[in-house]
Amino acid sequence: MPSIPKMKFPKVTDKNRVDFIMEYEDGTLSPEGTVALFSNLVKTGMAWQLQGSVYGRPAASLIERGVLDKTGKINVGRVNELLGGE
Repeated sequence: MPSIPKMKFPKVTDKNRVDFIMEYEDGTLSPEGTVALFSNLVKTGMAWQLQGSVYGRPAASLIERGVLDKTGKINVGRVNELLGGE
């Protein structure tokens, strides 16, 4: 069985968060970038302060699906499963 490449999640910071949000809203953000963005939004609490249908509901869905825990930590194994890596 071939080995699965390790997922690399970009770092979302206070300085580049808006860039990630703009790419997400444009539909051009990669799956890894999307997970990293929502991880940051959950960690900072912003997922629950921004527009709910655009950020709160997807954040809650990622938590329910096990991609993120309630603190925003990424479950890499679960991401691989959902993206067909494992």
